[in-house]
Amino acid sequence: MPTDLNRRDMLKSTLGGAMAVAGLSGGSSLLADDKKRSTRRVLRIAHLTDVHIQPERMADKGLIACLHHVQSLKDKPDIILNGGDSIMDSLAKDKSRTRLQWNLWKQVLKDECSLPIEHCIGNHDVWGWTKSKSGCTGNEDLYGKKWAVDEFGISNRYRSFDRAGWHFIVLDSTFPDGEGYKARLDEAQFVWLADDLAKTPKSTPVLVLSHIPILSAAAYFDGECEETGDWKVPGAWIHIDARRIKNLFNQHPNVKVCLSGHLHLVDRVDYSGVTYLCNGAVSGAWWKGRHQEFDEGYAIVNLYDDGGFDREYIPYGWKAAGE
Repeated sequence: MPTDLNRRDMLKSTLGGAMAVAGLSGGSSLLADDKKRSTRRVLRIAHLTDVHIQPERMADKGLIACLHHVQSLKDKPDIILNGGDSIMDSLAKDKSRTRLQWNLWKQVLKDECSLPIEHCIGNHDVWGWTKSKSGCTGNEDLYGKKWAVDEFGISNRYRSFDRAGWHFIVLDSTFPDGEGYKARLDEAQFVWLADDLAKTPKSTPVLVLSHIPILSAAAYFDGECEETGDWKVPGAWIHIDARRIKNLFNQHPNVKVCLSGHLHLVDRVDYSGVTYLCNGAVSGAWWKGRHQEFDEGYAIVNLYDDGGFDREYIPYGWKAAGE
């Protein structure tokens, strides 16, 4: 099994700052680090992303099963990070369908989750941008990301907070593009990110959470190359401003790890001292079974007081309706 490295000096000595990708099999619990260490764990995170809850395909029962699995772990997490795409879709749905999905989401969390949760907005959590299908005009009070901000009870679509000696940055990856979206930060958000990193003590390790990956290898496996002879990865699948963000991170060596979802695949990319982890999907292939090699699952991320971390992807045993 590939080994997840989690020390900057190990990265430099073995990779020389170049990109390395560890592919992981999706069929069983995947432990990705040597647990023998002299440092102290300060936080244990369950990263749940791409739930895509809906009334169909027993999606609510699937989320319940996942939450029960997380909360029954012998080594129980301290917190859940929700990576976005909590509901199946509101980009192209009307108000009644969107409300139905959010009500289901809230009810399951209220009844089945006892852990604190920090939320990130996914593209499918945005209401009405596909106006030709949603029927929205753009003048609705809850149009766009306002509905998701309200449902999550968060202060803003992007924000930061501190916990257990780490600094957490939650980004909003979804930028409007016609009736759809591209993966990038708007200018105001990028300026805020630069300022937030500048204000963070250099001795404080930083974790960044985004819905869409800033950098990913798995994005190529949803891309196309056979017909044209060239890889083609849409700008909706990976940040098109990754170079700009990478250059900013290079100014702040305390940025350690970036978590994402969106692709429903699991990968790891180490680049220029930062580790980018794409952590699968609770819904697998949108509640139709596994997506490519990866079962329905979630990630456990342990954070340590020296800025180290490890990641484990855990299938929770769900069988899709009809399998």
